[in-house]
Amino acid sequence: MTTAVHTQQLTKTYPGGVTALSGMDITVQEGTVFGLLGPNGAGKSTTVKILTTLARPDSGTATVAGHDVLRHPDRVRRAIGVVAQRSGADPVATGRENLRLQGRLYGLKGQQLNRRVAELLDRFSLADAAERPVKGYSGGMQRRLDVALGLVHRPAVLFLDEPTTGLDPEARAAMWEEIGRLAGDEGLTIVLTTHYLEEADRLAERIAIVDRGHVVVTGTPDELKGELRGDAVHLELAEPVGEAGRTLLTGALSGLSGVHEVLVDGRRVSVRAEDGAASVPVLLAALERSGVAVAAATVARPSLDDVYLRYAGRRYAEAEADAAAGTAPEAALAAAGGAR
Repeated sequence: MTTAVHTQQLTKTYPGGVTALSGMDITVQEGTVFGLLGPNGAGKSTTVKILTTLARPDSGTATVAGHDVLRHPDRVRRAIGVVAQRSGADPVATGRENLRLQGRLYGLKGQQLNRRVAELLDRFSLADAAERPVKGYSGGMQRRLDVALGLVHRPAVLFLDEPTTGLDPEARAAMWEEIGRLAGDEGLTIVLTTHYLEEADRLAERIAIVDRGHVVVTGTPDELKGELRGDAVHLELAEPVGEAGRTLLTGALSGLSGVHEVLVDGRRVSVRAEDGAASVPVLLAALERSGVAVAAATVARPSLDDVYLRYAGRRYAEAEADAAAGTAPEAALAAAGGAR
């Protein structure tokens, strides 16, 4: 297959010493949906900014649709469509006017432009609202218009940066269906950034899990989940344990038959078990012998959350909490006022 997007050892540090990327490597094959999955602040948006020529890396290389982003940024811009986290539509103009302006910027005119605008309005169920100002659109309608704007010139690669953030569940499900149709009907290469585990699992043929500015693992969702043997068992302790308790419990649980990949973190214990249901009584007994009380226990099949835990060394919710607290690189950058 032809490579549509390729990066090698991209690094980016913003003023103030905020490191956003620390060796980002991704390869996206033509005609596929590729997901960059990670918590807010992991480096996804910075990667997209570099690939769409809106930022320059400190080092490393990147090509999009066969064009080097630094040597031929104009060629890259012609080959891509971009749907950023924030809408680029003019809120005062109508939906049709926004699409016509976007088309003219890419050299479309006359009947060719009229046909393309009508086609996109119909496809994204915006025809009835075409003559209304965009400021009156619902969140879902605005997001559909954003995607339509990114497709006016029939790009080879479409970048969707957190396309469903802020949408209600119904609008998010509708957007998922449309993204699936885009990939299937038009053979587009789609690079999707998301911090929703379910979104990446459902839409992406391949994903790269990103943490702290670099890729920790790449594969299909099924491949990555399939690497985790058995079931995931999650235990919530009645009280958190310190460093000494963590070492003691890790050793005690790792020695149990059929149990592996033990992680103890505060009040939470996660293990992989060949038979999750059968292992719960064994785990509870081992913890009781260690003088530790358990408040709750759950058993589940492997998920992308478990994949993230294995390769990033922390739970996805913990990484999201770091981002919310402003300790993740891109979160720190946003708090500082962004790149200059």
